[in-house]
Amino acid sequence: MRWYLGALLILVLGLVFDLGLLVYAMYALLGVMLVSRYLSRQWIENLSATRECNRLTAQLGDTVAVVVTIGNQGGLPVPWILLEDSLPRDALIQRPPRIKVDGRRFGIMQLGIGGQKSLLYQITFRMRGYYQIGPLLLESGDLFGLHRRYRIVTEPRYVLVYPRVVPLDNYNISSRRPIGEVRMAHRLFEDPTRISGVRPYQQGDALNRIHWRATARTGELHSKTYEPSSIAGATFLLDFHRDVYDARGEPHRSDLAVTAVASLANAVYHMGQQIGLVTNARDAADRIREEGFRREFRNRSAAREGVGMSECSERLRPVVLEAGRGAAQFQQIIEMLARLELTDGLSFPQLVSETSSRMPRDASIVAVLPDVPEETALTLGNLRRQGFAVTAIVIVYDDVQYSNCAARLLAEGLVVRRLENEATLSQMCSEQLVGM
Repeated sequence: MRWYLGALLILVLGLVFDLGLLVYAMYALLGVMLVSRYLSRQWIENLSATRECNRLTAQLGDTVAVVVTIGNQGGLPVPWILLEDSLPRDALIQRPPRIKVDGRRFGIMQLGIGGQKSLLYQITFRMRGYYQIGPLLLESGDLFGLHRRYRIVTEPRYVLVYPRVVPLDNYNISSRRPIGEVRMAHRLFEDPTRISGVRPYQQGDALNRIHWRATARTGELHSKTYEPSSIAGATFLLDFHRDVYDARGEPHRSDLAVTAVASLANAVYHMGQQIGLVTNARDAADRIREEGFRREFRNRSAAREGVGMSECSERLRPVVLEAGRGAAQFQQIIEMLARLELTDGLSFPQLVSETSSRMPRDASIVAVLPDVPEETALTLGNLRRQGFAVTAIVIVYDDVQYSNCAARLLAEGLVVRRLENEATLSQMCSEQLVGM
């Protein structure tokens, strides 16, 4: 706009002072500027792109191939295009980086009428998470550099990288009490293959419950009674509040907490028991922008800000997956664990206060904690006094800090276990089950 104002001002001066050569020069400059503006807009608007990813879910260490194809659908050749395929900035600059990129996700190219070219690169995922790949940022302009246009094309893809699941070789999968004692508050189901006794017939008993031998012997109807079929399992409480995770240990300590929950949930799942998850973490999927991606921008900085996931989420509700059994339940828990992020939302005591009514009393409560303030210990103690079977797993590296945490938990009558790394996870489970 300043170029136009300057040219018009000089043109007016030329007309006022009858400077013919200057007037013709300004006419030519304005014509070039208008044509350049028109061409730069036509070039950028007629570009399109498609994206292909060979997978949208991955394990740690897996590689995903990305192919972005750019095409010119207009009737004019495009002399130059600068392309940049967006990736999460935090994942690239973190040390060590969460992802590794091989190949070209940047490029400068030109396209003829109907021409197509591609960017090909590979991403290796080193840590769990929910990663946005794309969209593609395009920059083009006229040959004189007077006008530049920026545009975002292609919808992004989201790759879910599952957390590590450590096989618990020393885990006693025959135990009916996976982590901590389970107090059966009531009989949920009866097992018809396990007869516990005989009682007089009661109105409403099904015919298949009648004990015919006892009926024939006594001359009165009698019914069979069965042993209860207990459904134990575990509900995992994961504290993911940012304030209790020391920045010096991140992201290793939070990832270790997720690995611990995933591994224990896997063991309980293979026992055929119910598993649930409750956490105050943020779900990364909540941060997806809903504004759309096919927009123009005035500069590169604004374009880059418009392509990524939101930096924050206003969600304060806890993430709750109510207890259930089966492969679908375990898969849902693993996917949720992959997307969890630290947040400054609910504290751990607030989390328990919000969700305790939704926790099954016939399952162990396994709390995975990076630190144990007084309020957290008291909260878990209150759960125990309400009849829950509670075990606390504390992830700390410092011996003094662990001693303080353990003292607070033991004072509340809780079972405490320490987790320092993945190697000690199996050992911790083996120690927990000794004597059960």
